[in-house]
Amino acid sequence: MIKPIELVIFDCDGVLVDSERIAMRVQVALGAELGWPLTEEEVVALFIGRSQASITAQISERLGAGTAAVWWERFEQLHREAVDNGLEAVDGLPEALAAIDLPVCVASSGSHEKMRHTLGRTGLYERFAGRIHSATEVARGKPAPDLFLYAAERMGVDPAACAVVEDSRPGVEAARAAGMRAFGYAGGLTTAELLEGPDTVVFDDMRKLPGLLAGA
Repeated sequence: MIKPIELVIFDCDGVLVDSERIAMRVQVALGAELGWPLTEEEVVALFIGRSQASITAQISERLGAGTAAVWWERFEQLHREAVDNGLEAVDGLPEALAAIDLPVCVASSGSHEKMRHTLGRTGLYERFAGRIHSATEVARGKPAPDLFLYAAERMGVDPAACAVVEDSRPGVEAARAAGMRAFGYAGGLTTAELLEGPDTVVFDDMRKLPGLLAGA
């Protein structure tokens, strides 16, 4: 028997805040500057949805640990500047949150510092304060299930009663690995085809989310 949804776990970048496009542009620019030319499609495939540790490991393997450290330092600086210059919530997200009457939390590959900044810039931080979980708190980032299982444990909810809202392939894979229902938002950088899979509902308008959750 399928358990009713008791908790909705939101990813942050690309689901709550429209920051993935910023990250993609910065990563492409840094790749060109530091010796690893990347297309936008390659950045999405390699970096989007993954933790800082995972991204750093990939850059270190390609360019060495020293360059990886410079890359990440520059990324954080340029990303912060771009966020301050005009980050917004994902289109339709405020309306969706207003219509969802289930408990909610955040579980993101980003650090707590990064989420305080991005969620703060969009007026969403207080909405989730005290219920924000980061991949820095677990052993393995997405697509491993660790982060979502940790969030469920902290919130006191059975994983089988959790729904995860994600916009990346590693994210929906992590949700499925955790035994949770995945809702893949295809209104961002990742195509619907990459989000599809078992126990996964793919949608392209955040305003549709409350109805999809109610019908799950």
